[in-house]
Parts: sequence; structure tokens; C-alpha cells
Amino acid sequence: MTPGGGGSSRAASLLLAGALALLVHAQPSPASSAQPADSVTLALVGGQVIDGYGESPIEDGVVLISGNRIARVGSEAEVEVPEGTRVVSTEGMTVMPGLFDMHVHLQILGHGDYERWNELYGDRLAEDVMPVAARQLLAAGVTSARDLGAPPEDILEVRRRIRSGDVPGPRLFVAGAFLQDAPYEPWQSDYRWGVDGPEDARSKVRRLVEAGVDVIKLIDQDRMEEPEVEAVVDAAHDAGLPVVAHAHRVEEILVGLEHGVDNFEHTGLGTAPGYPERVMRELRERNLDLYWTPTVSPLYVMRYTGSRFPERLDDPGWRRFMPDSMAREIRASLEHIPRLPYYADFPARIPTLPDKFDQLRDAGVKMMIGTDAGIPSMFHIDATWREMERWQRLGVDPMRIIQAATLVPARFLGVQDRLGTLAPGKLADVIAVRGDPLRDMRAMRDVEVVVKDGRRVH
Repeated sequence: MTPGGGGSSRAASLLLAGALALLVHAQPSPASSAQPADSVTLALVGGQVIDGYGESPIEDGVVLISGNRIARVGSEAEVEVPEGTRVVSTEGMTVMPGLFDMHVHLQILGHGDYERWNELYGDRLAEDVMPVAARQLLAAGVTSARDLGAPPEDILEVRRRIRSGDVPGPRLFVAGAFLQDAPYEPWQSDYRWGVDGPEDARSKVRRLVEAGVDVIKLIDQDRMEEPEVEAVVDAAHDAGLPVVAHAHRVEEILVGLEHGVDNFEHTGLGTAPGYPERVMRELRERNLDLYWTPTVSPLYVMRYTGSRFPERLDDPGWRRFMPDSMAREIRASLEHIPRLPYYADFPARIPTLPDKFDQLRDAGVKMMIGTDAGIPSMFHIDATWREMERWQRLGVDPMRIIQAATLVPARFLGVQDRLGTLAPGKLADVIAVRGDPLRDMRAMRDVEVVVKDGRRVH
């Protein structure tokens, strides 16, 4: 089954339309204009280079950067560094494309009580909260991130400020408000938009498209009327935007598949040991054009923080870039993690995750790294490496993990001609981590160098 039921030509036209829409919504800032290819401005020299294409790494590698573009990639024996070039030594490091985190929330910073957080900071998101999350992501090597749920006005303002250089942060691809049957609570209505009938669904998609979002986000689609789901997906596809949807319940997945959702999120809230065969059959039929962001690490991280190593909350690392008063508030909210509503089903849910994760891999869907950063105890500064490390524990080849955080997300977003790999002419988003993630993914926590748009920012 293909998106919207229109076969491969439908998928091709959607991909083309999506790429055109992203060119409109994700234009680089004025500082991103290309520089002459013969004017090398920065060289990363000496490390193991993983270019993102999946081949063997380049030993003693060199990445030459000209302005905001990559000029050359190769070994020290092949690539000469022009005299006078600024050189950053990457000896003992692994150099790779900047990471994508495909599921983040900049409006919350790991706090344990969403309603209290909203009372404290709901009117200060763009000014005080989102810039902290953006800076943490960038310091963690995330040079591109997809925000999947925030008040549209706030997240679009922060995206604009990042592009203009006013706020350090990753390239943002945003969804704005969730579309769903109805907000869970009245105070959530600015970022959870209820849909009342097909025409209202189309109208709300148009509002988001006109505001400048990059994707449309659906949740609880099994609780909506099917004509409403169809209207959301069709209106998004007509505008050239992909549709992302939650996949917590079997019916939620099946409704999404029926109506052509392009990307599912999460690995299920239920406690069933695995996905039923009817779901697996549909996934195998759609695997050539279906993406999945499983977000497997949050349950493990919350359990680890709440009962295995509470000392993590005393680590100053997660407090980077935030005021002391904000950090104290977050710390207090996580004092008793096992009492949080989020935690209630963990003992039953965690044992099911490995099998469900394996089922998704076996179905052949295209897997992407995403973390749900911002939910309780999932701090933006360390969420991405924890997700990557968890994938390795679940048996994924390290090179495939790196591609799931670089090349695959770039393809989904239609920006693979500019991002996701290291090659001449690509935008110079490059990171270097100390150690070798191809052997131990925990090396991803030691990000030593971050280059975004040709400028070293960390």
C-alpha cells in the first residue's frame, strides 16, 4: 500500500513536491551563501572519517571546508591542506556528518509535570525555554532536528532566530501543533488542535502550511473519524508535506497505514508482546516508502534515572545553558520518578520493546533516530547518544545506526542533496567525537567538534 493509495507515481510526485516545499520553508540564512570552491576556510585533519554512505571509514582523514560547503573529503595522503588554512586536529576522533534527531520537543526540558511547566514557562517558551534546548542539541552534535509538537508561533519564531544567527541551534524542521480528536486538557489547546470534521481538518492543515511548517503531525488517529484522517493526509500531501503519526496502538497504526501516513513514531504503549500479523503484513507491503522513528530509549533512561542511578540528576551536564532557577525546578520535579504517571506501565512495557523493535527491522521499514527529547528525564544534551547506544544494545550494526541519524533522515526530509553525508558541495555540517562509535556507540557522548554551516560552533 502506498501513500494515499496512488502507487509509485504518487510516491514520486509526493517526494518531488516535498522537496520543493522544503526549499520554500527551509532556505538557508544569508550567512549560508556558498563560497568559492577554491577558498578553503577550515580543515578537519587526522581522524577516522565516516562519510555517511555506509562504506568503510577513511583512516587519517581530511575534510576541507570552503565557506559553508564541503570542498574535499579523503585521506591525508590524497588531500593537501592549503597553506594558511585554519586546521582543527581530529586525531583520536571519528569525523562524521552532523546528526539529525528526528523527534524532539523544544518546549519542555525534561520536567516531570507538564501542567506545572506550562504554568511557569508557557508564556516564555520562545524567549527562555526553546533556546536552551536548541543550544543543548547543537552541543550534542545535533545539527538538524525535527520538532514534533509545540505552539506554532513559538517554534517558528525560534526557527527564524536560529536561521538569522540570533540563537545557536540546529537546523529546525517543525510540525507546530498536533492534529487530533481533541486536546487532552484546555491548557494544551495552543499546541494540540482538535479536528471537527473533514473541512476543519483541511483548514487546520492549511493554517499550518501557510505558517511555514515542514511536516504535519497526527496523534490518536484511531480516535478520529476516518474522513478526518483522510482529509489531514490528503491536504498535507497536496501541499507537498509528509505526515507523521503516533504508533502506540494497533488501530492507530492500521488507520495511519490505510490513509497513507509517511512516518510513524514510537514503539507502542501497549504491553502486548509484539505487533500482530495484520500489522506486519501491512508494514511489509509499505516498507519501500515507510519511515519509522521508534524512540526506544526513553523508557530505559527514565527507569535508569529513577531507580538505577538517581545520581544522574546531580550531574551538572544536563543543566547546561539554563538558569539555576530553571534547573532547580526540573530537578525537584524528578525527585520521585517512579511516582510519575509516565512510569506506571514501565515494568510491563519495557520487556516488549526489543521484540517490537526487531519486528520493525524485519519488516524493512526505514528506521530513524529520534528521542522524544524534552519529556521527563530526556535531556536534549544527552538524549541522542543514549538512543544510538540503545540501538547498538538491541543488535543494530553501528554503521546503520549512524546512517539512521544522518543519511536516512536527510532522505525523509528531502534534503539529501545538501545534508546527511560528507561530500563535495554538501553543506558543511560536520561533527567529531572522541573514540570509535563503530565499536562502542558510547563514543557519541564525547562530541569534541561541531561545525554547522561551515563555522565551528563547539
